[in-house]
Amino acid sequence: MALPIGEGGKGLGVTRDTGSGGDAVHERVPRNAPQLFNLGAKEFAIMFHDGRVTVDNSQPSGFNTPAGEQLPSGLANPLAVQAMLPVTSSAEMAGQTGENPVADAAAEGDLAGENGVWSLLTQRLRAIPEYVALFRDAYPGQITTADDIQFKDAANAIAAFEATAWRADNSRFDQYLRGNNHALTVRERKGMELFYGIANCSSCHSGKFQTDQNFHAIAMPQIGPGKGHNSEGYSDGREDFGREAVTGNENDRFRFRTPTLRNVALTAPYGHAGAFDTLEAVVRHHLNPVESLLNYDASQVRMPSRADLDEQDFVVMNDYWRVEQIALRNELASVDINEVQLVELMSFLHAFTDNAFLDDRRNVPSSVPSGMTLAE
Repeated sequence: MALPIGEGGKGLGVTRDTGSGGDAVHERVPRNAPQLFNLGAKEFAIMFHDGRVTVDNSQPSGFNTPAGEQLPSGLANPLAVQAMLPVTSSAEMAGQTGENPVADAAAEGDLAGENGVWSLLTQRLRAIPEYVALFRDAYPGQITTADDIQFKDAANAIAAFEATAWRADNSRFDQYLRGNNHALTVRERKGMELFYGIANCSSCHSGKFQTDQNFHAIAMPQIGPGKGHNSEGYSDGREDFGREAVTGNENDRFRFRTPTLRNVALTAPYGHAGAFDTLEAVVRHHLNPVESLLNYDASQVRMPSRADLDEQDFVVMNDYWRVEQIALRNELASVDINEVQLVELMSFLHAFTDNAFLDDRRNVPSSVPSGMTLAE
């Protein structure tokens, strides 16, 4: 889906829905869910599309995050910090005010207090004997009883799992870098020449993970409910200012983090709001961002359907002035390549795929200690 359904949703993948009537979800998550591949690598010191989690040794926790000083110390890396945050979001996991104590604590901004979000969830973990046994095995010498468990331990465990389970480093491109000159086809090599040459992809998608870890405005379409941001004269909150919301610098408006391209063929849809449903569509956007934005094909978007949410999806894209503001911030020059070269470039992007992840069912547990189903 272009945008995730968090709390209240039912089903997995494309079958996930928004519910109906009194049991309907209140809102969609406003940004596309980022991929997990290789995020445990030390090079990934920044998390989220807007970079709101960063390593910052001036902070007591060692990180700069929306949780501020409430974030505990002892988190292993930025990926573990990221794992602390979805449970604090009403749209993602916590629920709405009045639905449960966690939702109420999240609404009040109480994350680390005695009755805060993390404490309440930790109490649930401590009350399940199988979880206590698993934590004891995972943290020998540190955790011996249920009372020793802290939510940071859960976050560190989640991060360790993600870093191991989604480490993708055996694509044919990796094999080529390791000296196998036959790993890439002739077409893929031509695509590589374009990628590092006239197509100019490597100006942002550089390094072994094909990302400069920076933020750029490339005229990405803004769909969905937005992040609550408003251009002057508007008050509907449908816009997403990206990096500006973190730095407070207007020059960062509509800048979003450069994603890694490892396994990029497996991570559709693309863009901070999931506006492009296929890899080819987003590559064509990069070739001429402004023209693509102005002629955006909204029919490609995959959204869970519900009438009162559907009307939110294209508020910005149907407003020419707002679209023009996104276009004016574009930093990416257009590139002129022909259709044959586009096929070659696409072939090279597919060479970033680690075939071990074409079937990822090995990472899906058959059950969890809480007894909940995986679709809840």
